[in-house]
Amino acid sequence: MPLIQISTSVKSVIESDSLQKEVSKLISKLTGKPESYVMTIIKSDSQMTFAGSDEPCCFINLKSIGSLKPSSMSESLCELVSSKTNIEPDRIYIEFSDVKASHWGFNNSTFG
Repeated sequence: MPLIQISTSVKSVIESDSLQKEVSKLISKLTGKPESYVMTIIKSDSQMTFAGSDEPCCFINLKSIGSLKPSSMSESLCELVSSKTNIEPDRIYIEFSDVKASHWGFNNSTFG
């Protein structure tokens, strides 16, 4: 049930398959949730600006049913994405969203 969406202005994310797999493993580790529930979405070549500049930037949205610790997760996420995309960490925003179990559908039902 953790879902991570990464949108970046970088035209082609370097080793995007590798990035998706590494992000999936990292989110599983950070949330303590089985990787079999982790979904990753990467959108590259998005029209984006940050601080009035069109230099490479990134927006990450991480949703989960509980298990979010933004202050300790932010650094790990920024380091991984920055290392794979060459986007500076000060050009990455992350939104953390804690979703109610009853608001997350899966396999013909919800988690709560």
